[in-house]
Amino acid sequence: QVQLVESGGGLVQAGGSLRLSCAASGSRALINAMGWYRQAPGKQRELVAAIPTRSMTNYSDSVKGRFTISRDYAKNTVDLQMNSLKPEDTAVYYCNVRIATIWGVSDYWGQGTQVTVSS
Repeated sequence: QVQLVESGGGLVQAGGSLRLSCAASGSRALINAMGWYRQAPGKQRELVAAIPTRSMTNYSDSVKGRFTISRDYAKNTVDLQMNSLKPEDTAVYYCNVRIATIWGVSDYWGQGTQVTVSS
């Protein structure tokens, strides 16, 4: 069973920075994509940033230029460096891992870490 352990959330003032980390373990199959999603109160979960392949990164338009995602393939970790944080970045952030096998595609989620940005 794949397990994801997240760390790094917290409270920060607008303009500040936070770094989120996620470590995946327990997968017998190759992990394809790793990324971060977030969910604010009353809103749907949305993609923040993802690394689907070694040569590709995807960012939400709302975080481009402020957030940077990075992945360590040897350690199965993914980090999200968040700079110039805004109050609208406040949400629970979830690590996501996607694994594709001959039997199909499976998504795994971390427990979520709260990020609160005060104005």
